[in-house]
Amino acid sequence: MPHLLHIQKPFPLEAGGELPELHIAYTAQGKHPSHGGRVVWICHALTANADPFEWWPGLVERGGAIDPDHDYIVCANILGSSYGTTGPSSIDPRTHKPYLQNFPQITIRDMVKAHEVLRKHLKLDHIDLAIGGSMGGQQVMEWAIQKPNLFGRVCLLATSARHSPWGVAFNETQRMALQADPTFFDGTLEGGAKGLEAARAVAMLSYRHYDAFAKTQSEGSDEKLGDYRAATYQAYQGQKLRQRFGAWSYHVLSKAMDSHNVGRRRGGLQQALAKITAPTLILSINSDVLFPPREQELLSHYIPNAYWRVFDSVFGHDGFLTETKQIGEALRTWMPERELKNLSVGGS
Repeated sequence: MPHLLHIQKPFPLEAGGELPELHIAYTAQGKHPSHGGRVVWICHALTANADPFEWWPGLVERGGAIDPDHDYIVCANILGSSYGTTGPSSIDPRTHKPYLQNFPQITIRDMVKAHEVLRKHLKLDHIDLAIGGSMGGQQVMEWAIQKPNLFGRVCLLATSARHSPWGVAFNETQRMALQADPTFFDGTLEGGAKGLEAARAVAMLSYRHYDAFAKTQSEGSDEKLGDYRAATYQAYQGQKLRQRFGAWSYHVLSKAMDSHNVGRRRGGLQQALAKITAPTLILSINSDVLFPPREQELLSHYIPNAYWRVFDSVFGHDGFLTETKQIGEALRTWMPERELKNLSVGGS
């Protein structure tokens, strides 16, 4: 079970306004730095939770590249989520009702600000490795720009310096699906369920790749006239998310992702990325259509001490979750042996 940090004072937000209080759900597991553990902070993506052992097996596990026997592994549920940190389903102490559509606009920088609150609570003065993929990578990048001396090393997977027009378009299409559900605005926690299913189905087309669907969803018969595997897979993915996540959190977090632009009020991307001083491993997936490798190549040009690597996967953007063997091997190659502390590499 995650821990819960409760901050009983206003939390100002970048876009204006504030939250009257803040809850942060988090996990902190493994060998504490006071006993020689390496601090590894994992930032999760859009709909994940604070337990990377659950959603990143093969990479975060005993014997994995990130190992609780050697590492102190911290992961905070992001602001706006459905998994314990303050979000649209939380109770607004001013009204004693869920925020829902009244939840204020948040940004990636607000998420990082909440991470800083937790870091100070945990009394961590140094993070040996910060790692994140997709929206998690956006958080790590923003944090490394704000606090360049905090990090020993940084790993950015399948992410970008600013969210692209292509990514914004996918997110807006998903929000249109949410808003087309007439229950979305009905003021209940269950509102928008069918819209969320449709939104997730749209998202799956950006997370995967033509070849992945061909590999996993092709028909075994030439005679079928319906009930296609690809169709039932899309429906299943929508239903699975609806059972575990809130429609308004999905709406709020997709807008937060759209806000990501490290160059905002910093003189542009180049000047912002130059502030990252930690050695940085940048990983791309060759079949990623949502965050294509050219976006990580740009990072490698402007982050001063960066190493960029592209690996093969048919699973598109989701490769940052599934290709744990390749990610682990990349980490092992990039990090000196003394920093790895004899960690082995997990399989996918």
